[in-house]
Amino acid sequence: MFKVYSPTAILGYGFSEESFENALRLKPDVIAVDAGSTDPGPYYLGKGISFVERYNTKRDLFYLLKMTKSLDIPLLIGSAGGCGTKSSVDWTFEIIKEICKENNWKFRIAKVYTDISKDFVKKALLEGNIKTLDGSKEFLEKDLERVTNIVAQIGIDPFIEAYKKDVNIVLCGRSYDPSPFAVLPILYGYPKGLSLHLGKILECGAIAAEPGSGRDGIMGVVYEDHFEVFPLIKTRKCTVNSVAAHTLYEKSDPYYLHGPDGVIDLTSTQFIQKDENTVIIEGSKFIDSKEKWLKIEGAALLGIRGVCIAGIRDPIMLSQIEDILSEHQKIVDDVFKEYEGKYKIYFHLYGKNGVMGEMEKEEKISHEIGLIIEVIGENIEIAKSILGFLRSTLLHYGYKGRISTAGNLAFPFSPSEVIWGEAYSFVVYHLIKLQDYDFPVLIEEV
Repeated sequence: MFKVYSPTAILGYGFSEESFENALRLKPDVIAVDAGSTDPGPYYLGKGISFVERYNTKRDLFYLLKMTKSLDIPLLIGSAGGCGTKSSVDWTFEIIKEICKENNWKFRIAKVYTDISKDFVKKALLEGNIKTLDGSKEFLEKDLERVTNIVAQIGIDPFIEAYKKDVNIVLCGRSYDPSPFAVLPILYGYPKGLSLHLGKILECGAIAAEPGSGRDGIMGVVYEDHFEVFPLIKTRKCTVNSVAAHTLYEKSDPYYLHGPDGVIDLTSTQFIQKDENTVIIEGSKFIDSKEKWLKIEGAALLGIRGVCIAGIRDPIMLSQIEDILSEHQKIVDDVFKEYEGKYKIYFHLYGKNGVMGEMEKEEKISHEIGLIIEVIGENIEIAKSILGFLRSTLLHYGYKGRISTAGNLAFPFSPSEVIWGEAYSFVVYHLIKLQDYDFPVLIEEV
């Protein structure tokens, strides 16, 4: 058997000392942790920075390095620094180096960079080696001009190559979430299907337990013909429902889970409640891919974003809110003719369809609405000018049937408008054919 410890949903999200100490007593064979996601949006990839604060990341890393040193086991980190760029891998490495210096620890570390150059993507595009994912649009060569960072979501092979260089820690760029958890079981001969399915369940820590939490760990044990998962504190339990549900987490197909290494086939998978806290999973298989297509992610700078938050409670105004906002788009376009094509306005109506937008099926509208006015301008001057203009004109706009003239908007904050800064968009969210691509591995000793 082979024991894999997943301490938390994302490095820096935290875990209790009780959970950590219980894991330490169980003596896992490897610590694996996912450190990134595209869930926080494209900004962090665009900037090449972490969405988790340095203090929180350092706190988690201290404990994990302590376990690595105490048990003499490896630590594998995927999607380092959140977005997985070279800059975020190096940011995480600097934190590790700082912890080692403070505690007089020594480690041999492999840094794996998964950045892809624009030129490489451009060549692949021209050769027909780029294809869309569900929900992504085809992009053109000119779209790459505004892109700041592009990363490939790698599978297990770069981890294995790095681990074979006799290291204690593998610090990897953007990675398929299950990869760091499945690497060593696969390397030591356990079935790929079981190992990758185990990784899929462990990737978010105790979210696969009841009650679920991203701020807690979980343990997985893989055998020749099945694997088991269980939580690390008494207040949680793994159930068939919680584990099966997390198997389907972020997946559109309940039977075939596609990844960079191939497909996890769940058509024969069974979930069995072993005891109150433990679930057995068996029957998961692996289908090898004939060609290697990896997901690539790239973020492009859109401009400068400004935001104004306001409340509306007047039922007369709310009954015609869409028409009022549409009219204000026309007013802005007329007043700011010189800025044509240099800004975008977005109105978000919370209490109407702020979450679902045009997909909202509920026709009811709340008695009050939270209005978020978002402006993305080519520069800060444009963003501030249009945002301030919208705030003032909406505040005193004389809509049809208006009775009160005291003001249409309630502002919870002063200043009522805030410039958030650079705004990014996922321009590259596609598959690229990478049959024999070598991702750089750099060995560092600290």
